[in-house]
Amino acid sequence: MKIISPLIVVFLIISCKDRSASAISVQEIVDKSIMVSGGEKYRNNDIFYKFRDFQYASEWKDGVRILKRIRTTDSTKVVDVKGIHNFERFVNDSLVPLKDSIANLYANSVNSVHYFAHLPYGLNDPAVNKELLGEVTVKDKEYFKVKVTFDQKGGGKDYEDIYLYWFNKETFKPDYLGYKFYVDGGGIRFRAAYNERYLGGIRFVDYENYEASIEDSSIYEVDRLYEKNELKLLSKIELEDISVKPSN
Repeated sequence: MKIISPLIVVFLIISCKDRSASAISVQEIVDKSIMVSGGEKYRNNDIFYKFRDFQYASEWKDGVRILKRIRTTDSTKVVDVKGIHNFERFVNDSLVPLKDSIANLYANSVNSVHYFAHLPYGLNDPAVNKELLGEVTVKDKEYFKVKVTFDQKGGGKDYEDIYLYWFNKETFKPDYLGYKFYVDGGGIRFRAAYNERYLGGIRFVDYENYEASIEDSSIYEVDRLYEKNELKLLSKIELEDISVKPSN
């Protein structure tokens, strides 16, 4: 009977661990991220928060999510409401007719704020395509680097945009994200999450919002540029007065 060296046993164990870690699929990464960030609580709760000069609300009605943006002044209350297939604007509770081009512009603006506020929820939508680019290190932590693109059908007006997410290999939380967009001349952005907090079991973060030169940079290199402090800090994305309430 042959005797297996202890060193070989250790090597086999390490090799198995390495293979199991690298064998994880991009779908498993996103599923785990959504789970640790709130899971089903995203679908069981209405979410309210303030961002800059607007109040935002994400509410569920008969299994459909309704996104709202509200701005109130001394004499006027404007409520923008985005459903699955339509957009409506109300001024002091009266419906205001809008041209399709204007309605689409407002709808995209409302959707964009809610999209970032609810990440990683939404990354399993039918129009989303996910690809695992590999494993990288950012600021001495290891990450799964994931590329997200969108189908034209169901992907919205900006379906050609490219997104990258860096999921922490230990926590599966998306600590960083980057995206390349084409509207208004295009650009590249990189966001670093901070001020993590959980309300109602749902994870919320704020972001440092950086810009990369679209002429001299690639969206796929922004993590390296961030590490070398070669990105320009544009703004901070901060959510205020967050509340989470069970849906009716």
